[in-house]
Amino acid sequence: MPLTLIDAACHVLNAADPAEKVRLSAHYGGQWAAGKLQEIGSARPPERPARPERPTLCRPGDMKRRRFGSPGGRIAFMHAIAHIELNAIDLAWDMVARFTDEDLPAQFYADWVGVAADEARHFQLLADYLNKNAAAYGDLPAHDGLWEAAHLTSDDILARLALVPLVLEARGLDTTPAAIQKLRQNGDTDAAAILKTIGAEEIPHVAAGVRWFEYICEVRGLEPKATYQDLVRTRFKGTLKAPFATDARAAAGFDAAWYEPLAG
Repeated sequence: MPLTLIDAACHVLNAADPAEKVRLSAHYGGQWAAGKLQEIGSARPPERPARPERPTLCRPGDMKRRRFGSPGGRIAFMHAIAHIELNAIDLAWDMVARFTDEDLPAQFYADWVGVAADEARHFQLLADYLNKNAAAYGDLPAHDGLWEAAHLTSDDILARLALVPLVLEARGLDTTPAAIQKLRQNGDTDAAAILKTIGAEEIPHVAAGVRWFEYICEVRGLEPKATYQDLVRTRFKGTLKAPFATDARAAAGFDAAWYEPLAG
């Protein structure tokens, strides 16, 4: 039988080695773009993606604060971003594979395959940075909060879109500019350049979240902004923290009327 897109997604999710996740994401992304993966398929994705033995996973509250003033602090920060991007690879492929009962158009799959390929490239940029600085992904502890959000929203595509691209990725738009500034102030122009690339490329990811959230709401006869706010209040463990990167969010089609009523 020919390989389906969902088969490909499950191959990535079941790959424990980060380098293999990156390689498969690029490979299958290229195959999809070339029209060689035309059938969507319906295989069931794993409840959790495969992970390497390292890093050790901790509760988010147990993670030490990362400071930019020392090389070790910057390594710890970039390691944390690498962990986020590795999770983001799996989150994108899980979006592709998990909600096939929704009768989604081909462009939905195209968007999230593209997001997965971007996240894989971002992870590789960060892994290369760590390697150039005598470190490697897995050297430091990391937390499992991102996949907890995926687990909490595995039952409903609207909840997944609300929490992952429209809370967690949107938060990245808010925090990245200050991190870039701090890295530059401490002379780490390589790290700053990587974060600038990631920050710019996350805007279309948030835009995809808005686009498909609105699409599903239209199909279900729901008002998008009120539905988003209800889902965040009921599904998200925490509050949305100002200040918001309103320009970057607006560039993604995510205006303040969506999220300001939720600000803690």
